[in-house]
Amino acid sequence: MSTELELRELLIDCAQELADRNGGDTVLLDLRPLSSWTDFFIVTGATSSTHMRGLLKHADEFLGPRGYAPIRRPSPSDDEEWCLVDYGPFVLHIMSAGAREFYELEKLWFEAEKTAFTPRTGADRA
Repeated sequence: MSTELELRELLIDCAQELADRNGGDTVLLDLRPLSSWTDFFIVTGATSSTHMRGLLKHADEFLGPRGYAPIRRPSPSDDEEWCLVDYGPFVLHIMSAGAREFYELEKLWFEAEKTAFTPRTGADRA
Protein backbone atom coordinates (compact mmCIF):
# COMPACT_ATOMS: atom_id res chain seq x y z
CA MET A 1 0.00 0.00 0.00
CA SER A 2 1.14 3.58 0.50
CA THR A 3 1.93 6.12 3.17
CA GLU A 4 -0.75 8.53 4.37
CA LEU A 5 0.78 11.33 2.30
CA GLU A 6 0.88 9.17 -0.84
CA LEU A 7 -2.72 8.08 -0.23
CA ARG A 8 -3.85 11.69 0.18
CA GLU A 9 -2.11 12.66 -3.08
CA LEU A 10 -3.72 9.70 -4.87
CA LEU A 11 -7.15 10.71 -3.58
CA ILE A 12 -6.60 14.32 -4.65
CA ASP A 13 -5.90 13.00 -8.16
CA CYS A 14 -8.94 10.69 -8.02
CA ALA A 15 -11.24 13.47 -6.81
CA GLN A 16 -9.96 15.72 -9.60
CA GLU A 17 -10.67 12.97 -12.16
CA LEU A 18 -14.24 12.67 -10.85
CA ALA A 19 -14.70 16.44 -11.00
CA ASP A 20 -13.38 16.39 -14.58
CA ARG A 21 -16.07 13.80 -15.38
CA ASN A 22 -18.74 16.23 -14.18
CA GLY A 23 -18.94 14.88 -10.64
CA GLY A 24 -20.78 17.73 -8.96
CA ASP A 25 -19.29 19.64 -6.03
CA THR A 26 -16.51 17.08 -5.56
CA VAL A 27 -14.75 17.27 -2.20
CA LEU A 28 -12.11 15.33 -0.30
CA LEU A 29 -12.65 15.17 3.47
CA ASP A 30 -9.68 14.29 5.67
CA LEU A 31 -11.13 12.29 8.56
CA ARG A 32 -7.86 11.06 10.08
CA PRO A 33 -8.14 13.15 13.27
CA LEU A 34 -11.85 12.30 13.62
CA SER A 35 -12.36 8.66 12.69
CA SER A 36 -10.79 5.33 13.56
CA TRP A 37 -12.53 3.33 10.80
CA THR A 38 -11.50 5.28 7.68
CA ASP A 39 -9.13 8.10 6.79
CA PHE A 40 -10.82 9.96 3.93
CA PHE A 41 -14.13 10.50 2.15
CA ILE A 42 -14.45 11.53 -1.47
CA VAL A 43 -17.93 12.96 -2.00
CA THR A 44 -19.20 13.78 -5.47
CA GLY A 45 -22.55 14.35 -7.16
CA ALA A 46 -24.23 12.48 -9.99
CA THR A 47 -27.05 13.82 -12.13
CA SER A 48 -28.57 10.40 -12.95
CA SER A 49 -28.12 6.69 -12.30
CA THR A 50 -26.25 6.42 -15.61
CA HIS A 51 -23.91 9.22 -14.53
CA MET A 52 -23.47 7.49 -11.15
CA ARG A 53 -22.43 4.23 -12.85
CA GLY A 54 -20.08 6.18 -15.12
CA LEU A 55 -18.39 7.91 -12.18
CA LEU A 56 -18.05 4.55 -10.43
CA LYS A 57 -16.44 3.10 -13.55
CA HIS A 58 -13.99 6.03 -13.78
CA ALA A 59 -13.06 5.61 -10.11
CA ASP A 60 -12.45 1.87 -10.66
CA GLU A 61 -10.34 2.56 -13.75
CA PHE A 62 -8.30 5.16 -11.86
CA LEU A 63 -7.84 3.30 -8.57
CA GLY A 64 -7.58 -0.32 -9.76
CA PRO A 65 -4.20 -0.02 -11.50
CA ARG A 66 -2.91 1.74 -8.39
CA GLY A 67 -3.74 -1.25 -6.18
CA TYR A 68 -7.11 -0.24 -4.73
CA ALA A 69 -10.32 -2.24 -5.14
CA PRO A 70 -13.61 -1.88 -3.27
CA ILE A 71 -14.16 -4.18 -0.31
CA ARG A 72 -17.58 -4.85 -1.84
CA ARG A 73 -18.33 -3.94 -5.44
CA PRO A 74 -21.65 -2.08 -5.61
CA SER A 75 -24.06 -2.37 -8.54
CA PRO A 76 -26.18 0.79 -8.51
CA SER A 77 -29.74 0.30 -9.72
CA ASP A 78 -31.68 2.72 -11.90
CA ASP A 79 -33.33 4.38 -8.91
CA GLU A 80 -30.21 4.60 -6.73
CA GLU A 81 -29.66 7.91 -4.94
CA TRP A 82 -26.38 7.11 -3.18
CA CYS A 83 -23.56 4.76 -4.07
CA LEU A 84 -21.17 4.15 -1.16
CA VAL A 85 -17.91 2.41 -2.11
CA ASP A 86 -15.70 1.30 0.79
CA TYR A 87 -12.02 0.94 -0.10
CA GLY A 88 -10.90 0.51 3.52
CA PRO A 89 -8.68 3.55 4.13
CA PHE A 90 -11.14 5.72 2.20
CA VAL A 91 -14.80 5.76 1.18
CA LEU A 92 -16.20 7.10 -2.09
CA HIS A 93 -19.71 8.58 -1.93
CA ILE A 94 -21.45 9.22 -5.26
CA MET A 95 -24.75 10.92 -4.49
CA SER A 96 -27.72 12.48 -6.23
CA ALA A 97 -28.38 16.13 -5.40
CA GLY A 98 -31.38 15.10 -3.29
CA ALA A 99 -29.45 12.55 -1.25
CA ARG A 100 -26.58 14.95 -0.76
CA GLU A 101 -28.91 17.67 0.47
CA PHE A 102 -30.76 15.25 2.77
CA TYR A 103 -27.73 13.53 4.37
CA GLU A 104 -25.40 16.57 4.41
CA LEU A 105 -22.16 14.60 4.90
CA GLU A 106 -20.06 17.76 4.78
CA LYS A 107 -22.08 19.22 7.68
CA LEU A 108 -21.94 15.95 9.62
CA TRP A 109 -18.15 15.91 9.26
CA PHE A 110 -17.74 19.70 9.56
CA GLU A 111 -14.51 19.37 11.54
CA ALA A 112 -12.78 17.51 8.69
CA GLU A 113 -10.28 19.34 6.49
CA LYS A 114 -12.11 19.87 3.20
CA THR A 115 -10.55 20.20 -0.26
CA ALA A 116 -12.90 21.17 -3.09
CA PHE A 117 -12.39 20.39 -6.79
CA THR A 118 -13.64 22.00 -9.97
CA PRO A 119 -13.45 20.53 -13.46
CA ARG A 120 -10.29 21.37 -15.36
CA THR A 121 -10.61 22.91 -18.79
CA GLY A 122 -8.92 21.55 -21.93
CA ALA A 123 -5.40 22.94 -21.41
CA ASP A 124 -5.42 22.09 -17.69
CA ARG A 125 -6.28 18.41 -18.25
CA ALA A 126 -2.78 17.07 -18.89
